[in-house]
Amino acid sequence: QVQLVESGGALVQAGGSLRLSCAASGRTFSSYAMGWFRQAPGKEREFVAQISWSGGNTYYADSVKGRFTISRDNAKNTVYLQLNSLKPEDTAVYYCAAHVGYGSAWYSRRDEYDYWGQGTQVTVSS
Repeated sequence: QVQLVESGGALVQAGGSLRLSCAASGRTFSSYAMGWFRQAPGKEREFVAQISWSGGNTYYADSVKGRFTISRDNAKNTVYLQLNSLKPEDTAVYYCAAHVGYGSAWYSRRDEYDYWGQGTQVTVSS
């Protein structure tokens, strides 16, 4: 069993920045591809970014490309999401998720992930 705990969500003004963290339990974190999703009120949970198990491959939704950066520190069992140039439409609960296995492909669907965190709220004011 893998536990994921997100942190770093906050209220921020448009144009501001945040860094989200997701700490994972377990000894096999380095073998997981990790993703970030978000869910705004009344909307479906959507893919934001993903990083492969080695950190060598990253993927982003078009809506965040150039503004958000995903990274990981396998020594700390932690994945990060740096959010820059935030917009009000980035307001959502942000979830991290783990895809078990040494995959480097693009996993953008919710059902491709095996474990989920509880989420952290990001609110961007205009």
